[in-house]
Amino acid sequence: MVIILAFSAMAGGIISKLILVGQAPYPTGVVVITNLGEINVKFDLRSPNAVRNFIRLARTGFYDGTRIHRVEQGYFIQGGDPLSKYVNLKSVWGHGGPGYTFADEVHPDDKIGRGVVAMANTGPDTNGSQFFIVAHPSLTILGGTYSIFGRVTAGMDIVDKIANGPVGVTGIPAQEVIITNIKLIQ
Repeated sequence: MVIILAFSAMAGGIISKLILVGQAPYPTGVVVITNLGEINVKFDLRSPNAVRNFIRLARTGFYDGTRIHRVEQGYFIQGGDPLSKYVNLKSVWGHGGPGYTFADEVHPDDKIGRGVVAMANTGPDTNGSQFFIVAHPSLTILGGTYSIFGRVTAGMDIVDKIANGPVGVTGIPAQEVIITNIKLIQ
């Protein structure tokens, strides 16, 4: 199999085309479909393991029915925990994953700011299924510790609505936000 990558320097290295010769086109992004609206994400292939992992989990329906289970008001929203499918497990939301972890893919020039999509983790090399989307213009304090694997291209209004909405004591949004599906973009 031959892989051809086409990067755009103008787009900050974000993938513009990935072609697997002899196979259907590789997804270049996703649409995160929630009960509040859609968030379009274009992949950043500087974190290929995170991108592959996210695609694999989305293809299997892993994220379907999960919730945005954590909000740091005005800063970011977080989802991807399979335990968040179950209201009776609310006390452990944020602790679930796919049953494996993988290494960080951080780069010295990474800037975590508005629209960045990155893997959430509990320390070095603990990426799994949880991810966060940044609403704040700049979260430099987070730079160098999270694998950035995408950027929001449409739907920041939905991210802002969630990030600026009321939350409970543990950061769970007062208004339930459910990821109903993640659609791959070819």
